Amino acid sequence: MSYLVLARKHRPQTFAAVIGQTHVTQTLSNAIVADRLAHAILLTGPRGTGKTTIARILAKAMNCEAGPQPQPCNSCQSCSDITAGHATDVFEIDGASNNSVDQVRELRENLQFLPIQSRYKIFIIDEVHMLSLAAFNALLKTLEEPPPHVLFVFATTEPQKIPITILSRCQRHDLRRVGYEALTQHLLSLCQEEGFELSADSLWLIAREADGSVRDALSLLDQVLSGADGTVTDAEMLELLGLIDRKVLFELVDAILAKKLVTILEILESVYQRGQDMRKLYADLVEHFRHLVVLKTTHAPGRLVELPEQELKLMRRQSENQPPAALGQLLELLFQAEAQIRYATQPRLTLEMLFIRLLQARPALAIDTLIEKIDALQQGFPVDPSEGSPPRQQPSGDSITAPASQPQPAGADAHQQTAAPDAIDADPADAQSPDAIHKDPQSAWQALTKAYETSQPALANTLAACQLTQTATGGYTVSVAGNQFAVNKVQKNLGKLQRRLSVLMGTTAVLKIDQAIASDQEAMREKKKEAEALKNRALDHPLVGEVVERFQGEVVEVKLL
Repeated sequence: MSYLVLARKHRPQTFAAVIGQTHVTQTLSNAIVADRLAHAILLTGPRGTGKTTIARILAKAMNCEAGPQPQPCNSCQSCSDITAGHATDVFEIDGASNNSVDQVRELRENLQFLPIQSRYKIFIIDEVHMLSLAAFNALLKTLEEPPPHVLFVFATTEPQKIPITILSRCQRHDLRRVGYEALTQHLLSLCQEEGFELSADSLWLIAREADGSVRDALSLLDQVLSGADGTVTDAEMLELLGLIDRKVLFELVDAILAKKLVTILEILESVYQRGQDMRKLYADLVEHFRHLVVLKTTHAPGRLVELPEQELKLMRRQSENQPPAALGQLLELLFQAEAQIRYATQPRLTLEMLFIRLLQARPALAIDTLIEKIDALQQGFPVDPSEGSPPRQQPSGDSITAPASQPQPAGADAHQQTAAPDAIDADPADAQSPDAIHKDPQSAWQALTKAYETSQPALANTLAACQLTQTATGGYTVSVAGNQFAVNKVQKNLGKLQRRLSVLMGTTAVLKIDQAIASDQEAMREKKKEAEALKNRALDHPLVGEVVERFQGEVVEVKLL
């Protein structure tokens, strides 16, 4: 077969021709010039990014008749043989099929001999992680101290599978995925060289589909050019590769954000009838919502969202009226369904059920709004679940503070004096009139706790564990039992507690929280352990066991006196 695919025909022959890997090619070039090249080099990175290509260029640079030099001449006998793949002193070994210890021993015997025609014997082992552990161990000593005429170049996509003893003996270079823009420009130059016309948008779709792999991109481009006559339209390119049109994806996202279930199902039906991959549609959709979240939360996304400018404008328009929390919730729900979509026997049906769940999900509230709603419910205010924040106006009813011109009943002076400063803190408990004036602080505190049992049971439970004591100056100290959360709850409601206590005691009550008397957690744990030990001792007593056995009963509860 005389035809060469683009990936082989346009394989780079110099370091300068390798795209997107300047950090590696420049380092190797400098090492050759300074005569500081390591005897064992490990090239790692995603598939199709140039690992084997760089290894071959390095072999030519070291064995070039005019070298060693960073740029091989590509015209001498050594360079030509390496390019053609039949150089006698450059060995390209497939690690997957030559992974036994016997083959490594054979390699060790071979490298002892001097090169036949070239300056160095160079061993390029591709997919080196496929070697067995015994093969790696057989290579250790040779790899650490090879003969001066030997150079090892390893290539792998999974460096984590290589033993650390091998990694420590190699100089490692990590190749990167090639950016969409650089890959698109590379494809555009190849199309011009081959005499074909493809739009920049079509080439960007190929680069995006290749996911940073130059070899994958060239294979896809080869497929498109094989089915076209000169000029290739965007529709033809999508049809040839079976890709989903980006317009369909944007229409689907618009329908999701607008909660149009019928439109969503129609788009899924259209994609399914065209025979396109539903799992690929799901993956594109997750990536799309990820881009929306990034664009919404960052003003300058930069390389975080690598998209054409026209798509960025459309995405900004989609996310313009959407809260960040809502977009994040949709992204999380989509991502949670990844395993279901990946292993589904009917991905279309699974996607339809997923979108139904998405539209039924209630939008997430910001944490500040949620806290405001909880506070409003605790204080007895009505809360509208459809609004972003609860209403803060006073409930209708009698005013807490009577007008100054209105005659006051006996005993109401103290109530008016203490309630006026905090009148804006409306409290449902204030509507309850005290049965009697309490002179004892403890009885007043018990009545205060009982007043909140219906309206705010959580606050009532916290107050029930507190103690009220009178100070020498006439004020009152609240000793809070529990942790800092209980202290904060009492502190937050201190104004209305002070007002209500003043009504119950018939005098102005100034409250102060004594945080120092709050229960120590360690002491509480020790006390709890001691109580549990006493209960266990009581249960293990012979008399208790005899009573239970004689009356065929059971111990329901143990109370400590």
